[in-house]
Amino acid sequence: MIFAEYLLLSSLVLGVQLFLHQTQRIQFVEVNDSAKIHCSSTENLEGGSSMFWYLRREGEKPTCIKHCLDDQNVGKFVCKHETHSSTLEISNVQKTESGIYYCAYRYSSYLIFGNGTTLIVGDSYTNSSWVMLLVPFPWGSQVTGTANLACVIHGVSSLVHVSWSVSGELQEQRLTHSLKAKDGSLTLINHISVPMDTWTSGKNFTCEVKFNSSGTSVKKSTRYLTGDFPGPACCL
Repeated sequence: MIFAEYLLLSSLVLGVQLFLHQTQRIQFVEVNDSAKIHCSSTENLEGGSSMFWYLRREGEKPTCIKHCLDDQNVGKFVCKHETHSSTLEISNVQKTESGIYYCAYRYSSYLIFGNGTTLIVGDSYTNSSWVMLLVPFPWGSQVTGTANLACVIHGVSSLVHVSWSVSGELQEQRLTHSLKAKDGSLTLINHISVPMDTWTSGKNFTCEVKFNSSGTSVKKSTRYLTGDFPGPACCL
């Protein structure tokens, strides 16, 4: 939350002088392969000497992993530049390098950040993994005027890709919260909020979870039924 507020503050302070955009919202890579994460700019990046790359692993603060100044195209992290873009190339990626990668440009005394690319390395699925869809309690939704649904992914080894759709229409991507167990496994919670009349319209709400690059996924769907007391839709 603090990091997101900083991104917003830096944008407000700097106005529209320069804007960074990362078109790849998510990228799956097999262990030991290479990854390329792209960042485009509305302004000339001047050779990339003021470019930085940050990594935020699940449950950790963002850390700077690369300053592109005087990059010699050697090592694990390599910067490649064009006039209005920068690419971070990562060789021999490992599961511990899964996370959200942000490009950043130093403008005066501020850093301008991109919107982030989620990198998922290898397979996050384990023998303990399951998916549950939680639906709202009727009285809570009536009080707030909104319905909150949650997709719970339990027992995964690293990040997954979660997407929501309402009767086939994709919804805006939501932030994922995580809890780490003593054995190192993660429980991820991704939620969606919709107006009460959307929830009670009878439309189908679907949470889709992808664990790896195979293309297979787990889907959980539910819809509001008049007079029913909704419960969790479970499991894998």
